[in-house]
Amino acid sequence: MALLDTFLRRLVRQGTLQLTDHKGDTRTFGTPTPGFPDIAVRLADGDVARFIALRPRLGAGEAFMDGRLIIERGDVMDLISLIRANAPWDKGGDLKPRGPLRRAAKAIGGRLGEFNTSSRSRRNVAHHYDLDDRLYDLFLDADKQYSCAYFTDPANTLEQAQADKKAHIAAKLALRPGQRVLDIGCGWGGMALYLNRVADVDVLGITLSQEQLKVARARAAAAGVADRVRFELIDYRSLTGQFDRIVSVGMFEHVGRPQFETFFRHCRGLLAEDGVMLLHTIGRMGVPGSTDAFTTKYIFPGGYIPALSEIVRASERSRLIAADVETLRLHYAHTLRQWYRRTVAKQAEIEALYDARFFRMWTFYLAGATAAFEHGGMCNYQVQFARNRHALPITRDYMAEAESGYRSG
Repeated sequence: MALLDTFLRRLVRQGTLQLTDHKGDTRTFGTPTPGFPDIAVRLADGDVARFIALRPRLGAGEAFMDGRLIIERGDVMDLISLIRANAPWDKGGDLKPRGPLRRAAKAIGGRLGEFNTSSRSRRNVAHHYDLDDRLYDLFLDADKQYSCAYFTDPANTLEQAQADKKAHIAAKLALRPGQRVLDIGCGWGGMALYLNRVADVDVLGITLSQEQLKVARARAAAAGVADRVRFELIDYRSLTGQFDRIVSVGMFEHVGRPQFETFFRHCRGLLAEDGVMLLHTIGRMGVPGSTDAFTTKYIFPGGYIPALSEIVRASERSRLIAADVETLRLHYAHTLRQWYRRTVAKQAEIEALYDARFFRMWTFYLAGATAAFEHGGMCNYQVQFARNRHALPITRDYMAEAESGYRSG
């Protein structure tokens, strides 16, 4: 308890955290502060404090999943928000391992885990995306967009924000009827079907998820466009051909740093001479970092969130021009809060699909991600690349005009 006490007294200054140990002894950290949560938690056994203190993020997550860390006032979103809000990235807050040796060990371990060969990439994707499709139906929008939405108004519904996200991305692709478009990491097919519908383009979507592939193909067939919107189970490194446009949404996070240059080299090879690419990815504000242990173990094995410098540097060798860069600072926070609310509302159905431990793991993941975008160093980047400097208009006016047209139907 002494180690955990020291950590919490140093960290929790605004808002309150009441901690009760397995003997019933209670201590309170922080002070009541407007806008900060008031949380009460209980430790179920004598070893939980040490378990959490030795590796806070992974230990807290596993203790919560196993029912050893019990939240008695508030919920897991409140708990994680309280911790994160007391150490905001914008103000120099840091919850990462201290000391150069610990940081170096974490960075080296992370890089080793990011060597994603084709076979390893398939296993990593299956770990997360080949879960029961009914799980995703319970908390995503009707189009099953499992990536950051675009909130033109924070009060918008998730469905509206995801539709606006697709319009925002389509506008940056500068599409023309009849073009060939490649969607790398196509998910359940929503983006590919949207681009075909609004811009009259032919799309090939590629994925490594068997479950996503089945759904995407069924959707294309149901829409009567299977001849123009095709889906294949293939690694981007094995694909050949040429495309006028490439779009990749929420896939680059799974590439891994050792493969960044390989990714861009293949993309350049697949792009036509006047080709344009739009990369939408979760990003890391500031300098490069490392993936936390909970996410690596339970959510996205082999994944890594890139800093903007890493994205641009990796694309430079392929001589892809970063024609436009946009930082979405808060849009994923709004998205995740809606996913979290929907997940909590469907607790019974999710526990029926899996069990209570899985439900707690999933809410810990969503709550942790939300806090990272609200208070931590996470954001989203949309980077538009072109193969040559003449491929796009010389001003950004075309984006706004196209987006307005797509959004108006």
